[in-house]
Amino acid sequence: MLNIQESVNQIKELIEDAIITGGVEGKNNLIRTQIPICMLHDAAKASFIAEGVSPSLVAPVYGEHNGEQKLAGFFKCKDQDICFNPNNCEKREEILDFDGILKGKIDPYGKEFTEHILSVNVRSQLSSTAKNFDTLYERTFAEALNLHLRCPEMVLGEFYMIPVYEYDDVLAKSNQVGFKPNRNISKHLEKYIYSFSAVNGRRTTVGEEYRYERVCLLIVDFSKDTPKIYNSNAELIADGLLPANTTASIDQMSFTNFASDLLSIYEQRFGTGRFIL
Repeated sequence: MLNIQESVNQIKELIEDAIITGGVEGKNNLIRTQIPICMLHDAAKASFIAEGVSPSLVAPVYGEHNGEQKLAGFFKCKDQDICFNPNNCEKREEILDFDGILKGKIDPYGKEFTEHILSVNVRSQLSSTAKNFDTLYERTFAEALNLHLRCPEMVLGEFYMIPVYEYDDVLAKSNQVGFKPNRNISKHLEKYIYSFSAVNGRRTTVGEEYRYERVCLLIVDFSKDTPKIYNSNAELIADGLLPANTTASIDQMSFTNFASDLLSIYEQRFGTGRFIL
């Protein structure tokens, strides 16, 4: 199974091969295939399986990326990137009877089963990280809000990867691999860190529905020969990517304990052994 370092290594190799052979169009076509993001899906699934989750309770199972479970929240039904299904609840078809656009729709899982699922969203933004920020951020907290309003005890994770430096499309047009300089890299990273910190760490089941129980903001420097994953503020400061006096912190948003933290929160709410067969 892929670990997170192997996953970003392969993403770098795929993107750079696509640039060399197909230029900007090759890179964009690769990203549209979703092959790179699927590697992150598998690394996330593998991290939970390493913590003892039964592979058969993962949907889609490791190595597969079709057949996502579509869960009903308060505002909408949406495919979930990764679901860890409980071993102690049964799916019970339910007709949604609350006001809104879902009123009268059929939920094949039912509220109890849905609330006992541990769900993780996986996203990456490899280009236009500044340009598309507002839209992507609004979408991020809206999805937590949607599910928590209907299922306030549900445990949700958000796994979001951003590059330190974006691939340079000007160079890519000539089939050359290079990276855009960013003179404001510290402010750029601080913006992401502050924003994702604001939706991280939901510990209550009453209120704060816009938060996730645990966020992982995966900051990766693909410009290095071996992509570097930053797991702490100390590492970012040491490489000059954050000022020494910054108040922004990724220390509570690293990948290192992402799976174990979510499973611990889940056990506090629903008990132990729910993902073992």
